[in-house]
Amino acid sequence: MDDIITIFNQYLSHYDSVDIAESEFKKSIHEDRELRALYRNWCEEVGSSERDGFTDYAQEYLDSQDDVWNSLVDFDE
Repeated sequence: MDDIITIFNQYLSHYDSVDIAESEFKKSIHEDRELRALYRNWCEEVGSSERDGFTDYAQEYLDSQDDVWNSLVDFDE
């Protein structure tokens, strides 16, 4: 499962937009059977649909990044 998370993070860090990252990721899973199988397994494990799995992860990831920044701001106050 960590492999797919690493791949998600690579797409998110490489592209400035979640929409573009998702589009590129979905293009990749259509071209790479192994990646698609990895993604399907991850979606099943976390209870997300294949349609929304990447977006769900991206939202959680971005929220967690916001939490880190918010905790730093709180610490400074």
